[in-house]
This record gives sequence, structure tokens and C-alpha cells, in this order.
Amino acid sequence: MTLRSRLVIGLVTIAIILVGPLVFAVASLLRLRTDALQLRETEIAALIVLGRLRDGLNDLRREELALLFSKDVASRDAMDRELYHADRLADTLAHYNLPTFASDIATSIHLISAAAPSESRAALADDAKLADSLSSHAFVPALNRADSVVRAAEQKVRERTSQRIDDETTRIAYITSASIGALLLAISIAAIISIWLTRTISRPIFELRSGMRAVADGDLTYRLKSAHGRADEFGQLAASFEEMTRQLTELDKLKAEFVSVASHELKTPINVIVGYLQLLEEGVYGRVDPKQQDVHRTLVVQANLLLRLVKQLLDVSRFEAGGGRLEARAVSLNRLVSDLERAFHVLAVQREIDFRVERESGLPDEVWWDSDRINEVLGNLLSNAFKFTPHGGTVELTLEPVEDDAILMRVHDTGAGIPADQLPRIFDKFYQADNQRSARAAGSGLGLAIAKQIVEAHGGSILCESTPGVGTTFSIVLPVRVTGRPAAQRQQPVPV
Repeated sequence: MTLRSRLVIGLVTIAIILVGPLVFAVASLLRLRTDALQLRETEIAALIVLGRLRDGLNDLRREELALLFSKDVASRDAMDRELYHADRLADTLAHYNLPTFASDIATSIHLISAAAPSESRAALADDAKLADSLSSHAFVPALNRADSVVRAAEQKVRERTSQRIDDETTRIAYITSASIGALLLAISIAAIISIWLTRTISRPIFELRSGMRAVADGDLTYRLKSAHGRADEFGQLAASFEEMTRQLTELDKLKAEFVSVASHELKTPINVIVGYLQLLEEGVYGRVDPKQQDVHRTLVVQANLLLRLVKQLLDVSRFEAGGGRLEARAVSLNRLVSDLERAFHVLAVQREIDFRVERESGLPDEVWWDSDRINEVLGNLLSNAFKFTPHGGTVELTLEPVEDDAILMRVHDTGAGIPADQLPRIFDKFYQADNQRSARAAGSGLGLAIAKQIVEAHGGSILCESTPGVGTTFSIVLPVRVTGRPAAQRQQPVPV
């Protein structure tokens, strides 16, 4: 599935999940509206009809009394109209689910209708005794019964309305809770899907960024994990990244092989030149005059410099190709340090630099290192320290034991220092910081790169701290015992 398809499906799913609670709430509101309309058309309408019927029965009672007292035709007609109106209202009660009450009211009104003509004739005939008898024994009892049935029906409708209102209130509370719960659930599911989508997109991007940074830092063995094997665009990017690292690895290997071959081929003619220069110095080809001796000394210096550069190129190419092996053996730590102290003492005197070597207590008598390589590393660091330290400055070499059966060695100087933005690159091949103009002699830019490879081949680490105008400190941590192995198996440096 492509990334676009995954995004579309995820967004549509989130939209459906969020719309679900809205649809439920709207449907519930429509149901409540329907119930409210039904309540208005049934219970409320029934109460209105019963109220009108009760008022009509009261009006009928007043017209009946008026007929008994006035004994005129107008009162009779008014009583007949009220009776007709009450009969019509009683008939409508059958539509409001009140069958029993409607039947009882209709029966009572029918009795009233049966007694009304006789009472009217007696009243108009001025037969008060008969009219009063019909009123008290037929008309009024039927009217009272109808009125009591109407009141009972009103009470029944009120109870039924109250019950329906309670039911609707309970339903509203349920709908409210259900809507809130559904909304929270939808938001939670949408959040989970959003996080999943974000992680499926951001994780490969972050890993790809880390991979590009690793490749930029020179680690061509970095492999993408989360994006590997995916069928989307990130999988294609991962495949392109792996192909890029493969080609870069091949190019780097070809470059190392070329440097190795070229350096080896250069070493032979340079050795021949150095050999002939030595023969000239020994006078094998005759006497050399003073002017020729000056030229001879210059050629010797430049030939030795070129020979050292070729040797450094060979070392770098061997370590990068995994062919730089260590010859670890038991070495007297005190002798190793003393030799370095003697070697640089004369240089310190010549340049008027305070050179100190300090050994902390607890150091082992012997270490298992490749003494030539470690001597090369410390010699290179001390040479750089003397090169960048002015007259009257200080160069210190300190050794102290640390945890995990290791030794910490520091080379500190009070020289020009290195800018902070250039510190991460000082161990790169051929890189030279901006402080070279304060050095007494230019370097090749390979010494620190070789030193780092040798230290890491010993399973150690090397770090640099520097402040421009204050000085520089190189810290090396080496295990006391190291077994010889190819440099390709070196460990990563561990910060001290």
C-alpha cells in the first residue's frame, strides 16, 4: 500500500469515526422531536378537549338552571346548544386512547340528552314540580357523573403525560451520556489512528535522517530497519539509501585501494632517492662542496617528509581496509612514558616550553599494547602540542587509572586552541583547523586520523576539548590489556 493510500484511508476512517457520534446525536434529537410532537398531538390535545368538555358541562349546568328559573325558549335553545357541543367533544375523546372514559362520558351525555326534552317541556309548561323532579333525578345525576368521569379522565391523562415526560427525561440523559461517551471513544480511536499514521510516517523519516547523518559522518555500514521491506515510498527510499551506501562503500574501498597502491608504488622510488642521498652524504660519488651540501640537506628533509607522508597514507588505507593489525605484547608503562619524556625534553628546552609528565598512583607496571603504535599516537599528540604552544607555554602528559581496568592519558597544552565548530572534524583525514597559521610547521592532516584509528583498534577512545586562546586537551582511554586484532573490529569511542 502506498503512502498516499494509507493517508487517505486513515483520514477517511478518522472522519467516519468522528461523524458517527454526530449522526447518533442527530438521530436521537429527531426521535425526541417526534416524541414531543406525539405528546402534543395526543396527551396535551386530550387535556385541551377534556378541559373544554368540563367547561361545556359547567355551561350546560348553568343553562339548565336558567331554564328552570326563566322557563323561556331562549334558555331551552341555549341548553340544547351546550348539550350538542358536549356530545361532539365526547365523540372526539375516542381518538386519544381513552376508550373507557369516552364510553362513560358518552353514556352520561346520552342520559342527559334523554332527560333534557322532558325537562324542557315541563319547564315551558310551567310544571315546576315535574321539571324539578326530572332535574334532580335524571338530568343533574347524569351531569354530575359526566363531570366526575371527565375529571378522572383528566387525572389519567396527567399521570400518563407525567410518565411520558419522565421517560423522555431519562432518554435525554441516556442520549447525552451515550453521545459524550461515543464522542470520547471516537476521539480516542481517532487519536490512536493519528498517532499510528504519524509514527508510520515520522519513524522512517527520522531513521532516514539518522542514516543520512551517519553516512555524512563516514559510517557507510548504517542500515535502515523500520523502512526495510516496505512496499510504499519509504521502502523505495530505503532501497535507494542502501544502494547509495553500497556504491559509496565500493567507491571508498576503491579509493583506499588506490591510495594503498599509489603509496606503495611511491614508496619504492622515494626509498631509492633517500638511498642515493645517503650515498652522496657519505662521499661515495666524490666530494660535495658547501653549496651542494645545502642543496643536499634540503633534498634530504623533503624526501624524508615525503616518505613520512607516504607511510601515513599507507597506514590510513590499511586501517580503512581492515588490514591494520596490532601486535600487542607486554610493555613497561613506565619505560614507555620515560622514553617519550626523554625524546621531547630536548625540544622543550629548545623552545623554552615547560614540559611535565605526571603519573597518578595506582597505575599498572605492565600493559598489553602495541607499543610502537601507542608511541606513535602519543608522539603525534605531543608533537602537535609543542607545534602550537608558544614560548613560555606549558605541555603536560598525565596518566591515571580509571574504572573498568583502563588508563586515562591526557595531553594538555596552552597553545592556540581549536574553534568549537571545528572540533567534530579534527579526526577527519586531511582536515586542518584554522589554527595552522600559529604552528611552526604545516602538517599533512593525517596524524589525528591515524591516531584515532590506532586508539579505537585498541578498544579505546580519544576525545578533544579545546578553547581558542587557552589551550587544548586530548584525552585517551585504553584498556590495560588488548589482544591484537584487525582494525576493522575496532570499537566505538566511549566518552570519558
